Amino acid sequence: MKLATLRDGSRDGRLLVVRRDGEAALPAPTPWPTLQRALDDWQAAEPALRALAAQLAADPAVGMAVDPARLAAPLPRAYEWIDGSAYLNHVILVRKARNAQPPATLETDPLIYQGGSSDLLGPRDGIELHDPAWGLDYESEVAVILGDVPLGTRAADAGACIRLVVLANDCTLRNLIPDELAKGFGFFQSKPATAFSPFALTPDELGDAWQDGRLHLRVRSTYNGQVVGDCDAGPEMHFSFHDLIQHIAKTRRFTAGTILGSGTVSNADRARGVSCFAERRMIEIIDTGKPITPFMKVGDHIEIEAYDAAGDRPFGTIAQTVVEGGARTVVGTSDVVAATGETTFTEGAAPDIAEAASEVEAAPQDGTTEAPTYDGPLGSQELGSDAPPPEVVAESTGADAEAPEEALT
Repeated sequence: MKLATLRDGSRDGRLLVVRRDGEAALPAPTPWPTLQRALDDWQAAEPALRALAAQLAADPAVGMAVDPARLAAPLPRAYEWIDGSAYLNHVILVRKARNAQPPATLETDPLIYQGGSSDLLGPRDGIELHDPAWGLDYESEVAVILGDVPLGTRAADAGACIRLVVLANDCTLRNLIPDELAKGFGFFQSKPATAFSPFALTPDELGDAWQDGRLHLRVRSTYNGQVVGDCDAGPEMHFSFHDLIQHIAKTRRFTAGTILGSGTVSNADRARGVSCFAERRMIEIIDTGKPITPFMKVGDHIEIEAYDAAGDRPFGTIAQTVVEGGARTVVGTSDVVAATGETTFTEGAAPDIAEAASEVEAAPQDGTTEAPTYDGPLGSQELGSDAPPPEVVAESTGADAEAPEEALT
């Protein structure tokens, strides 16, 4: 099953069930208007969502077109965003880059940090760069969205906690790291907002590409039109997601909607390229004595995607452009304009998906023959605190709304 979140003017967007080819979708049933709502009620929500996926698979005429430019991160905000560093080749190289030694427990104890989760970027959102001296770098990663994780969960049981798999661009400001780590308190300013792939997949959707808590696909990174990395995500992931879950759950429990990252996908074989420039710069230092590759600058473009055996991209594409600090435009949500303090709304839900939400009936939820229907352009407005005020819905999705020319940045 493939899921996505459509920007609709609210903070958490509208959950969509997406056809396998990523071209068409149906809005989720009314009881689960957002992905977080579905994760909170997964036992009931999953069968209903899979019923819609079956409808999409059975009839090409079902569903309305998906516009990736209007998709948010599958979870636009999350309870927690936790990132590991499960690829040891990456750890070794970036530690060398800042003249640091890998920890003695490198192979037995995963590295973990906790990032910001209140502002997760969509797959087409711009990467804001306030100061080039900070050393902006991309990082191509795999991540999983979790259900409830009990304290003390063991690796052998951790697979049951994984609900969805995504790709991520976990950007790093490399030149801010040394001073932060010198304080002995971890990353903070050096880790800006993370972007996620347009589509989130249940592990079974990946077939044989999901094994033992690892994604066995190549993750490709394309920078300014040039492929710079085509790394195998599976074989060199030293700590699987099952291992990472056991590690983080040693002293804490985690709620549904927690996101856990793999860290930068990395291969020892140089022919596979890199999933971040810190690795390339370190290789250049080893070979020539100094780094040659610059960090990212305004106008640069990065694309991250994974390819399956058929050449398809099951997660869709993260496609981001670096923009001046404060210049990021978000389609379909509120933007605070720094210069005026005003809040404006660009065009919200795509008309075809809005139409689907008002016309398509969902699968029955309680074993009855009558299925809940959609009663508004964005589904039922009885959505509790997650529902935007009626005037916001109207303003963000009205026919007169104008999207800025730079909407894709």
